Amino acid sequence: MAFCNPVTATMVDFIRGIGIEIVETPLDVETFIPGIYIEQGKLLVDEQKLLYPGDLLHEAGHIAMIPGHLRHCATGNVGKIDQIGNSYEIEAIAWSWAAVTALGIDPEMLFHNKGYKGGAQALLLNFQLGVYFGIAGIEEAGIAYSNHKAAELGVEPFPAVQKWLRD
Repeated sequence: MAFCNPVTATMVDFIRGIGIEIVETPLDVETFIPGIYIEQGKLLVDEQKLLYPGDLLHEAGHIAMIPGHLRHCATGNVGKIDQIGNSYEIEAIAWSWAAVTALGIDPEMLFHNKGYKGGAQALLLNFQLGVYFGIAGIEEAGIAYSNHKAAELGVEPFPAVQKWLRD
């Protein structure tokens, strides 16, 4: 099945293209993020219930930041998985900023008014100003690098990425 919303379809194609599986399926249970459920490292998506397509990038960011050998353990609210012990929340925010930037999508799709417990506009402003919190974890995972480290390595700095999934 294809996703109807063209922006959602673009995000889904991107997420699938980097190696995160997305399954379009009706979700009959209440989920932490409307229309999205993480199961065994996959994103289950019910487009009819998906209120904010940008949430796909954020949830993909959680999965992307989990070490590869533990990714299959991610089910439900990834911050509650004992084997992982880390939700990678700030890294998922930074990762999703890099993704929205790479896709050329309006960042307000990611930082919508109902997201981040009312702090979406502050997050948006920080990232627009180049205040990239979460970059330390992104750098540690070898996904992207701060200006200084990128210069040392001879690569483009964040929000450019070197790879989308943590090893």
